[in-house]
Amino acid sequence: MVDYHAANQSYQYGPSSGSNGAGGGGTMGDYMAQEDDWDRDLLLDPAWEKQQRKTFTAWCNSHLRKAGTQIENIDEDFRDGLKLMLLLEVISGERLPKPERGKMRVHKINNVNKALDFIASKGVKLVSIGAEEIVDGNAKMTLGMIWTIILRFAIQDISVEETSAKEGLLLWCQRKTAPYKNVNVQNFHISWKDGLAFNALIHRHRPELIEYDKLRKDDPVTNLNNAFEVAEKYLDIPKMLDAEDIVNTARPDEKAIMTYVSSFYHAFSGAQKAETAANRICKVLAVNQENEHLMEDYERLASDLLEWIRRTIPWLEDRVPQKTIQEMQQKLEDFRDYRRVHKPPKVQEKCQLEINFNTLQTKLRLSNRPAFMPSEGKMVSDINNGWQHLEQAEKGYEEWLLNEIRRLERLDHLAEKFRQKASIHEAWTDGKEAMLKHRDYETATLSDIKALIRKHEAFESDLAAHQDRVEQIAAIAQELNELDYYDSHNVNTRCQKICDQWDALGSLTHSRREALEKTEKQLETIDQLHLEYAKRAAPFNNWMESAMEDLQDMFIVHTIEEIEGLISAHDQFKSTLPDADREREAILAIHKEAQRIAESNHIKLSGSNPYTTVTPQIINSKWEKVQQLVPKRDHALLEEQSKQQSNEHLRRQFASQANIVGPWIQTKMEEIGRISIEMNGTLEDQLSHLKQYERSIVDYKPNLDLLEQQHQLIQEALIFDNKHTNYTMEHIRVGWEQLLTTIARTINEVENQILTRDAKGISQEQMQEFRASFNHFDKDHGGALGPEEFKACLISLGYDVENDRQQKQTGSMDSDDFRALLISTGYSLGDAEFNRIMSVVDPNHSGLVTFQAFIDFMSRETTDTDTADQVIASFKVLAGDKNFITAEELRRELPPDQAEYCIARMAPYQGPDAVPGALDYKSFSTALYGESDL
Repeated sequence: MVDYHAANQSYQYGPSSGSNGAGGGGTMGDYMAQEDDWDRDLLLDPAWEKQQRKTFTAWCNSHLRKAGTQIENIDEDFRDGLKLMLLLEVISGERLPKPERGKMRVHKINNVNKALDFIASKGVKLVSIGAEEIVDGNAKMTLGMIWTIILRFAIQDISVEETSAKEGLLLWCQRKTAPYKNVNVQNFHISWKDGLAFNALIHRHRPELIEYDKLRKDDPVTNLNNAFEVAEKYLDIPKMLDAEDIVNTARPDEKAIMTYVSSFYHAFSGAQKAETAANRICKVLAVNQENEHLMEDYERLASDLLEWIRRTIPWLEDRVPQKTIQEMQQKLEDFRDYRRVHKPPKVQEKCQLEINFNTLQTKLRLSNRPAFMPSEGKMVSDINNGWQHLEQAEKGYEEWLLNEIRRLERLDHLAEKFRQKASIHEAWTDGKEAMLKHRDYETATLSDIKALIRKHEAFESDLAAHQDRVEQIAAIAQELNELDYYDSHNVNTRCQKICDQWDALGSLTHSRREALEKTEKQLETIDQLHLEYAKRAAPFNNWMESAMEDLQDMFIVHTIEEIEGLISAHDQFKSTLPDADREREAILAIHKEAQRIAESNHIKLSGSNPYTTVTPQIINSKWEKVQQLVPKRDHALLEEQSKQQSNEHLRRQFASQANIVGPWIQTKMEEIGRISIEMNGTLEDQLSHLKQYERSIVDYKPNLDLLEQQHQLIQEALIFDNKHTNYTMEHIRVGWEQLLTTIARTINEVENQILTRDAKGISQEQMQEFRASFNHFDKDHGGALGPEEFKACLISLGYDVENDRQQKQTGSMDSDDFRALLISTGYSLGDAEFNRIMSVVDPNHSGLVTFQAFIDFMSRETTDTDTADQVIASFKVLAGDKNFITAEELRRELPPDQAEYCIARMAPYQGPDAVPGALDYKSFSTALYGESDL
């Protein structure tokens, strides 16, 4: 320190004890030009001058007393420059040049100039202040100089949230006094007149010194004196103003109030430091608590989704066919409900689960926390594997159901056809065995025997005609067996009975013929007319039976072409009816001719044709039946034609809508891919645009619902094919689900970029530059960069990026491209640095560099985040520099929920200086960042 004692024996003081106003670099010229306007108005308000004199004098003495001296008159005691230099040494903690000896004016001017030069060296611009004015005792210049010193050494370093000194001090006051009623600090003059603000500052930091609730706003003098006396007695802040001067002034002097308030700020700086530390810890703990809630939500949602998948897969894998169409149609309806009602919410849950997982990992990464590892079996990959298993089980289920319905429909048709043909055949065979076993030929006359032979021949002809029907019955039974008809046992039993009976008839027919042929030589020729009648009547009768059978035959068609084919065949059959009618008339004419001959020759007939059982009455009856069945068949075919025309309308209606919805979904998928690559504007603009785009997609949902309704009508009509469109409902559903998932993932990517940008302090321009560079090298617009020749690049030591870079057209980005991308954003890389970067952006060695990984790397390289060491330092402040902290200290310094959060998780402190109840805040802090286990 300068030897002022040698220069002036009248000033005695001890060694300097330092300063509470830090020195140091930094400029405040512009600030001074704005904050300090004392030189713009050479005439100060007398009240303001009085306040400044008292305040500045008290402030100077609060520092000079550390050197064992003080001043009485501020404009007189600094004239020789000695106490001015001493004041600067005390408040700065630095030595000034040695003062000059002597009491001449020139000595005083030189000493003041040394002080002013020192002030200027601290970055302060002295406006209109010269040494001569100080030496001459110019009060206004002296006050301006002291205000400049106060600003530089007591106020300049006060900054809250990167504000200026004055604004920072005001913000500090506002925050500290915010909870107090009747206090509203808006400035450094009027806001302090009632004294409540001074009392609130003291009570906020030392509540035991002030009974704030007993203060009255209408008693400002008492309030001010109370605050000034308490500050002087307990806080070592000298009284710098008189209460009456403040109350009786319309607008107290701003500089005096600021000087006084800054003393309070410095007095409470230790508490401020503790509050800052507490705020940092609260912020870190809040992040941890929020992340734990997100982890719990993920675990719960993942468990619910996996349980639903586990329950659903066995149901979809159950391919046991039912016995009836009604049962299979119910299974089909259950499956439609699953696709329309049950699965869509699960698709959204799965997508939201992935989004929540990605958002959580981003938040953990941004806050330097370890990555979240879900419980075993609940990873996103486990959910995706389960979902793939679900879709694999679902694949083909609907087609299987429809095929089963077709099969059962075919079975019902065949079973009915079998019963119909079997009934006709059984009706025909009724009594045939008894007839063939009848031994009437043993007592018959020759003519009777001959008649029996002819009758038997007619029967053999009829038997041969029925051979085809028996084969058809057997063939239908075989097909029912092959199609696994549920009542195959009864069908087989009945078919076997028919076949056995047919074999018996064949055997009996052969035996009877042999018996008749033994006596054939004894028989005479039977009437040829009857024989001709019998021979022509039997085939015609069989034709009519076949016609009736065909006219009553059930049919099943699925297209308009098939029904038109049946109508054409029926029309062709009707065209043969005139010829058949003529044949009928011819057969009946033969019968009439036989009767005419018998009558004309007085022959008494037995009443029936001995050669056949087909009487004219039977022929006429069956012919009438055929005539009745023809219009019924016409009506049935026309009804089916109308049904198929309706089905064709449903096909065209569905195809028309599907051919619109399908391309629309495909177009939107392409647009989303293009938007995710060509994003313009701020991230918020992009997010807003994407959400608006998402709403437009959701608004399109009624078109899909309409298509589902049309598809429902098609399935209810059992329409299986549609040649008018290549889009199936399954394709549309899958495309729609992919569309919703893709837009949701794209929105989540932008949200994560916003999180990254805000957490890391990346500017919008930087983010746009990163995206532009990334897109430039993303040749296939796949959203990831793949280094195909990365291994070869690592082996090639001394790789020259600028001279040997290759732009590959492979649709991906290799290590050369990525190195160039980093260089384009300002990085200079050697091989070791490049290897380090690749290990960061591609830790799993997948060969892909995503945009999120690239942004994370860039943000980590260019911004700072809170670390475990910073949290440890903050806890150490709250603990008063101890290596441990107590529960009482945590509850005093932190909000209740966060204090209890720490107490529940902190391990007991085991150090040598441990006391009962000591907690280890270091291991807790490192555990927050994954550096050790709790």
